[in-house]
Amino acid sequence: MNVKIDESWLAVLGSEFEQPYFKELTDFVRAEYAAHQCYPKGREIFAAFDHCKFSEVKVVIIGQDPYHGQGQANGLCFSVKDGIAHPPSLINIFREIEQDLGTPYPISGNLERWAAQGVLLLNATLTVRAGEAGSHQGKGWERFTDAVIKAVSTQGEHVVFMLWGGYAKNKAKLIDSSKHCILTTGHPSPLSANRGYWFGNKHFSKANAYLKSVGKEAVVW
Repeated sequence: MNVKIDESWLAVLGSEFEQPYFKELTDFVRAEYAAHQCYPKGREIFAAFDHCKFSEVKVVIIGQDPYHGQGQANGLCFSVKDGIAHPPSLINIFREIEQDLGTPYPISGNLERWAAQGVLLLNATLTVRAGEAGSHQGKGWERFTDAVIKAVSTQGEHVVFMLWGGYAKNKAKLIDSSKHCILTTGHPSPLSANRGYWFGNKHFSKANAYLKSVGKEAVVW
């Protein structure tokens, strides 16, 4: 795995790539991609960073690991490539936006359009084996992405962190709540949403209201 990441992030995360754990992680990922079908494609592993420069981050959404179905993952959490059917969690995200902001349900599930506006779509684990959810967890990715969250918290100003579900909520301890906006709610998966833990959270209008209040442009969700 060659680490090809946007230069704005290299300046912030460069030391992570020199750590022993990252060498072990790199060896593991290379072996997995050589022996198994894995997602996303190698060149898309760091896509979340390539589509959203460090200095432009104004919202962070945290997922757990990439979609493990064929052709789905594109390196941004909850996002799928153009023309791919929307997974259940993404459907519920779009439905909440529809209710919250009154905007029509979109055709494309590709969230690169959000990333281009400063939304960092960060999975805690950046790779996965096909058909095996969570198969690359506990190998070092979480240490790396925790460092990403800490860097945004420490060096960023007035960022909105959207923490959906128990796993993401546990990341709140990495964030300085005195200078950032932390929004928490249930996970958009059907299991959580159908129990009443997702719909009506109004995270998208709340995020935009906060961004406007600190002089930043709202996101076109």
